[in-house]
Amino acid sequence: MTEQTKIPLLSSFPAKKILVIGDVMLDEYVWGDVNRISPEAPVPVVNVQRRSSVCGGAANVAANLASLKGQAFLASVVGDDSQGRRLREILAETGVDAKGLLTINDRPTSSKLRVIAHSQQVVRVDSEQTSALGRGAEDELLGRVEERLSDVDACAISDYGKGVVSPRVAQRVIQLAIEQKKPVVVDPKGTDFSKYRGATAVTPNIKEAEAILGVQLRGERTIVDGGRSLGELLNGGSVLLTRGADGMSVFAGSAEPLHIPAIAKNVYDVTGAGDTVLAVLTLALASGASLADAATLANIAAGIVVGKLGTSTVELDEL
Repeated sequence: MTEQTKIPLLSSFPAKKILVIGDVMLDEYVWGDVNRISPEAPVPVVNVQRRSSVCGGAANVAANLASLKGQAFLASVVGDDSQGRRLREILAETGVDAKGLLTINDRPTSSKLRVIAHSQQVVRVDSEQTSALGRGAEDELLGRVEERLSDVDACAISDYGKGVVSPRVAQRVIQLAIEQKKPVVVDPKGTDFSKYRGATAVTPNIKEAEAILGVQLRGERTIVDGGRSLGELLNGGSVLLTRGADGMSVFAGSAEPLHIPAIAKNVYDVTGAGDTVLAVLTLALASGASLADAATLANIAAGIVVGKLGTSTVELDEL
């Protein structure tokens, strides 16, 4: 991607509207330092200096879209709890339209509490329920998706395996997007790749791809074979395979694979990097970019966000 291509593309981001569907989370942090080991057990004692909370999961995808000046609309579920209320507050502060969030009384808001000392994660505590939503909740969620989809330029599905993106929900959203000729990009989870059939592009990481295919992907030959096999499972959909320090590989139909080297100079934390890739790829495709240019831009964004500690977003000026 040349500068002549990148700048006009970025300038179109503020006009684009993106609908995000998936599993939202509240990422909570306790920051402190460690000076001693507990006398009660061989564990470090963290002296708390501050606490913070940010969007996680699909909510972080929406936050990335907002930080890139895109207009983000979020459809998901939260619980009737303090974490759900805090997440709504942060989304409002970030500029994300969260009218598509359903509150379910008997289901907790997914949250991850990380304790960080001296820039190192000491422990993570998860609170979540991963069972599928009931039929009624799915119907209500899909109703909100249908209401909004005609007004947006593209759709992003962020599947974290927490129960929101069931095969029924995934296929219905993809079908609606196809009918309205809107790009739909998926960050997948689990081994049931068939539920993403029809998507414009799917963005598995290397471990997810290995779990889906049941083989190790080591070396260029197996990477190429694996990427093409994933495309076949999607009935010809494109695949952006994220490979960590080895960059990304793009597989689109019968075209030759495109391998994009990683550009990160310093990797502090990969938390949320997949959310950033999903946001940038969807926003770029909505702006008319080719898959190759969209993937190149997403790779640049990933290189920026992994240089930050904790769940983070990328600003348009940085990109």
